[in-house]
Amino acid sequence: NTYTGKKFDPMQMTIEDIDAEDIAHALSLLCRGGGHIQYFYSVGQHSINCCKEAIARNYSKRVQLACLLHDASEAYISDIIRPVKAHLSNYLDIEDQIMQVILKKFHLDDLNEKENQLWKEIDDALLNYELQAMMNGEEHRIIQNIYSKPDVSEKEWRTIEEEFLSLLKKYED
Repeated sequence: NTYTGKKFDPMQMTIEDIDAEDIAHALSLLCRGGGHIQYFYSVGQHSINCCKEAIARNYSKRVQLACLLHDASEAYISDIIRPVKAHLSNYLDIEDQIMQVILKKFHLDDLNEKENQLWKEIDDALLNYELQAMMNGEEHRIIQNIYSKPDVSEKEWRTIEEEFLSLLKKYED
C-alpha cells in the first residue's frame, strides 16, 4: 500500500500506480546512507539538491526533472546502500522496471545516453559532497566541482515533501 492508499504489485507496476504525492512523501522519510550519517537527511532532499545542481549547470529541463526523479523507485521499494545494491542483480532488475514506469509517467522514458550521463554525474557529485559533509570518517573525501550550494542541513520531512512537490509541479506539461 502507498501513502495515498493505492495498492500495487511492485513486480508489475503500471503508470496508474505512480503518484507524485506517494513519491514525495516516501522519499522525504527515507534516510540517505542507510541511516549511518550524522543526522537525518532524506533521499528526497538529495533529489532536490540534484535537481538544483542541474539548474545551476543550466542543463535542460528534462535533465533537471531526471535529477529530481532519479531515486523515485525507492519510494516504492526503499533504498539499499550503493555498495550492496551493486551485488543484488534481482533488486537492480526490479528497480529498473519500476524506474521505467516512473520515467514513462513523467515523459522521460526516451532519455538519451548523454542525458542519462549528466544526471548520473550529478548524483555522484552530490553523493561525495554529502558523504564529506555528513558521514564520520569521510571529512577528507574529494568532491567534484559543484555549481550550486547544496542544502545538507537537517530539515523536517514535511518541508522536503512540500519542496519536492513544488519543484515537480514546475516540470508538468
